[in-house]
Amino acid sequence: PPNEPVNEPAPVIEPDAIAASALTTAPESIASAVTDEPPPPDRTFPIVGIGASAGGLAAFEAFFSAIPANIETGMAFVLVQHLAPDHKSILTELVRRYTRMQVYEVEDGMVVRPNCAYIIPPKLDMALYNGTLHLLEPSAPRGLRLPIDFFFRSLAQDQHERAICIVLSGTGSDGTLGARAIKGEGGLVMAQAPKTAAYDGMPGSVIATGLTDFVLPPTEMPEQLINYAAHAFGMGRHAPILSPPKVEDALTRICILLRDQTTHDFSQYKQSTLIRRIERRMALHQIERQGDYVRYLQQDPSEIEELFRDLLIGVTNFFRDPEAFAVLEQEIIPRLFSDKPAGATVRIWVCGCSTGEEAYSIAILIKEHLETLKQAFKVQMFASDVDARAIGQARAGVYPANITADVSPERLARFFIQDAVDGSYRIQKGIRDLLVFSEHDLIQAPPFSRIDLISCRNLLIYFNGDLQKRLIPLFHYALNPNGVLFLGN
Repeated sequence: PPNEPVNEPAPVIEPDAIAASALTTAPESIASAVTDEPPPPDRTFPIVGIGASAGGLAAFEAFFSAIPANIETGMAFVLVQHLAPDHKSILTELVRRYTRMQVYEVEDGMVVRPNCAYIIPPKLDMALYNGTLHLLEPSAPRGLRLPIDFFFRSLAQDQHERAICIVLSGTGSDGTLGARAIKGEGGLVMAQAPKTAAYDGMPGSVIATGLTDFVLPPTEMPEQLINYAAHAFGMGRHAPILSPPKVEDALTRICILLRDQTTHDFSQYKQSTLIRRIERRMALHQIERQGDYVRYLQQDPSEIEELFRDLLIGVTNFFRDPEAFAVLEQEIIPRLFSDKPAGATVRIWVCGCSTGEEAYSIAILIKEHLETLKQAFKVQMFASDVDARAIGQARAGVYPANITADVSPERLARFFIQDAVDGSYRIQKGIRDLLVFSEHDLIQAPPFSRIDLISCRNLLIYFNGDLQKRLIPLFHYALNPNGVLFLGN
């Protein structure tokens, strides 16, 4: 807080800030001057992306046969299955046998409608944009393609909290990064119970992240989906969020319970964000009134921890927003060193570092620049977050094989070591040694000081205006003269 003395932590102390990596926003659609343009697609229903690889046909069959024949789900289902390029998909015919829904093999430009199922065709990648499915030629060679991640990410960007993803049987880790994107937007993540999967690699990879809301056999998933959708989307979530006294009172009580158990104060988070994340937890437990959810929190402290984690989850990946990182690489980082004498120290603070991808991305750029210099410099990088579990993952520096979507082959070869068994990538020691990860509450704890570059990407969007106004002077204090503050979009 501003009225506390601001002292630099001793070098052995490891602070950390909030897990609020960037929230992605879908590109704005371009307004058309054509007068007879069809109305925009209906966005009032959830879209469920389902990904599978080896063993997926049996899982799809079990899933669709468990949807009651006498009801309409009100959802759309988009199925992404790994297929060999020369393999004709039998999935469309299989799904038709087990559902009354309309089932389509996707054609480019197909608008997604509720109570329909859509199947990806062979040889192509697929993305959702403005409620419409688009087919693209794959950019990666076969064996390196990640069609499930590619679709899930577009689903998150397009539908936000109305995005739902399910990861079924398959080998590898395709779907893990996409599931994180969906959870970061407030969507729902399901995975097949590994014991029921012919191949448990894909569901196991998602489960290991701690992001899954439900781990179930495919036969039990439709019932949970229908119950969740009824509670989450039957409440007029897209109507303007009002704050009557009862809602305000419930939010205050929930913030008190969170602060009491976690020591972190959420009272100055944006109210709309708080309400969305709380409503999501209520829908998971099929609780309709805020007062009932407050009582549920009081009776079950583990739910307070789950809500705490939900409030901290954000979207993150390596070199996210490439244009911004290009400016950092080409203009900012060289300037950090050109203004200093040989042997000087450059200090960098990444706050809200989440699971470490952003911090390691900056460290890689720093390492690459150091190799171009004739003089030696010292670099001290601090990466902090309020989420202890995220900091643990960042310290480990191990990431799923599908980071190939965000990291170039050259950087993968130079700065990562791939595990021969599961294909995961571990950050190389030379990069890891540049960083000190620490648990640290930006709102309550003193900041680091004498910093040349602060990266605070998409953290401030979670805070209300009053808290933002408190933090900007704090960053100003922490920065050296001519230091740089690197913000999100």
